[in-house]
Amino acid sequence: MKKLVVITGANSGVGLELSKTFASDEHLLLLLSRDIETIESLNLPNSLCRKVDVTDYDSFQAAVDEAVSKWGPVDCLINNAGVLFMNDFVDQTPDQWRQMLDVNVLGVMNGIKTVIDSMKERKSGTIINIGSLSGHKMIEGQTVYCGSKHALKGITEGLRAELADHNVRVSLISPGAIETNITQRSQSSKYAKGQNAWAKSIGGLLDPTEVSKAALYIYEQPQRVCIREITLAATRQVI
Repeated sequence: MKKLVVITGANSGVGLELSKTFASDEHLLLLLSRDIETIESLNLPNSLCRKVDVTDYDSFQAAVDEAVSKWGPVDCLINNAGVLFMNDFVDQTPDQWRQMLDVNVLGVMNGIKTVIDSMKERKSGTIINIGSLSGHKMIEGQTVYCGSKHALKGITEGLRAELADHNVRVSLISPGAIETNITQRSQSSKYAKGQNAWAKSIGGLLDPTEVSKAALYIYEQPQRVCIREITLAATRQVI
């Protein structure tokens, strides 16, 4: 089997497709999510599924330690878990702001902390952060979410510089709108109808598999090659 890959938010959307893609490529997998019923039901080979909230550093570290003791060091961490609440800033709650910042920023930092020392010591490893086109521009109804993804972009770039001399790669994937249930769960009624009409008008959104293939492409490059960022969106998406 190939080396150990850790994927967060593995139970749905992009995370689920990442899990399938890397399983098909015969990687050892640690699959983390707050809910794991769907990913467990797939019975992917050579995988551990653990119920972990990425904002809880101790449980994150415990899951990584378990996988490392079973299979050896983490060679790739894919920080995919994310939260989006789509609404005007004034109509959101402080708890919604906190969740987006905790998961989209601090949760990623927790994941990095669990693997960084080992990667530096071995002078090898790959960290792939799943960002968003919202980390490059501001989008209506996504003020705080955009802020969290801008922060993730900055952290990714800074970490890449810190780890370059240790031969550790840090990459960012910034997708446009994706056909997942994250927006269906998170939109206010004010935006839901317009969002659905917009998706139809551009011939559909990205499929999660297109993002998972981009991640595998980044990872499959020689260790001396770091694809710093991939930005992708549906061809007809303009914003």
